[in-house]
Amino acid sequence: MNLLATFRIALHALRVNKLRSILTMLGIIIGVGAVITMIAVGAGAQARVEEQIKSLGSNLMIIIPGSTMASGVRLGAGANQNLTEDDALAIAKEVPEVQVAAPTNRGSGQVVSGNNNWSTQIYGVTPDYFEAREWPLAQGRMFEPAELSGSAKVALIGQTVARQLFGDMDPVDQSIRIRNVPFVVIGLLERKGQSMLGQDQDDVIMVPLSTARNRLFGNTQGKLRRVGTIQVKVREGANMKDAEDHIRELLRQRQRTQPGQEDAFTIRNLTEILQAQEASSRVMTLLLAAVASVSLLVGGIGIMNIMLVSVTERTREIGLRMAVGAKGRDILTQFLVEAVTLSLIGGFFGIVLGVGGSWLVGAFAGWSTRLSPESVVLAVGFSAAIGIFFGYFPAHKAASMLPIQALRYE
Repeated sequence: MNLLATFRIALHALRVNKLRSILTMLGIIIGVGAVITMIAVGAGAQARVEEQIKSLGSNLMIIIPGSTMASGVRLGAGANQNLTEDDALAIAKEVPEVQVAAPTNRGSGQVVSGNNNWSTQIYGVTPDYFEAREWPLAQGRMFEPAELSGSAKVALIGQTVARQLFGDMDPVDQSIRIRNVPFVVIGLLERKGQSMLGQDQDDVIMVPLSTARNRLFGNTQGKLRRVGTIQVKVREGANMKDAEDHIRELLRQRQRTQPGQEDAFTIRNLTEILQAQEASSRVMTLLLAAVASVSLLVGGIGIMNIMLVSVTERTREIGLRMAVGAKGRDILTQFLVEAVTLSLIGGFFGIVLGVGGSWLVGAFAGWSTRLSPESVVLAVGFSAAIGIFFGYFPAHKAASMLPIQALRYE
């Protein structure tokens, strides 16, 4: 008996008991649909983390000042204000793993353009900041050396600020007032999107570091060239841990920190934080898929149960086929094909359910989902394997019958 004929017989047997076949396939349908949906949800979460890593910039560290004491009260991190532009220059020059070290000052203020105004974050930066954050311009130009050294009143703005102040107008070469100081917009930054904390990274204005210190944030510490943070980008392929250790050793030397005394600064390896979050998302994806796979197992048990019932009901038919020349392997193949057909049909409708479920989760729950062809192939392959595994015992039982006993079965 060829495989095509066996398949036709299997379809006929399934059509004879349509309701029973549909109920049997229901477990596989739900299982496949659940696996595809859960993998899509997990993959969407992982993709979101990857986008955050990409928007943050690869191999990035942030150095912030440590805490300090005031009237017996220990203030939080960043209160010490003991980092300088010279520290950033030393890190870039003396730590071989470092590609760039960008000193940064940050504040906030009201920005006005014509009749529009907007409160936003204001950063004083150098061009190294954009290299560290991998943040190119959408249009316009970067700061020139003379503007950096001369505290020029020029600014680069993010996409959110551009939309709030200028709408659909081209913001380049437009005049704005930052904290009542007139500036000229010389460039528009590419869109970055949300950070890992949900903050809008495009709601920002960048000005030269010297401009921020001398014209916007005050000059009380100008001679010392204090900075709020130092953004460090490690070279591709360099060891992040080695770079962190070398930076810590250098800063302790520059700040004359005694052995055993705690650091007066904090180094945050943001890439490691996001990679840990990515690993957690990956584990969650596997966990969700494993939980959803339980329903596939239940569906496989249902297939075994219904195939055992089918073997019992068709015992005389099996005996008759053997009596006219069918061999044991023909009977085994016939029932295996029926089991696999049940699984594959259920798998097909499970794919439809999974794709629809992924779309519904993304549309109504607001979760990020990403449907991958690999998950579809995995779910269908698993459903076929379920059919073979759970269908083998009933098929083997049918193939092992003696023709004379099968014909006498009542």
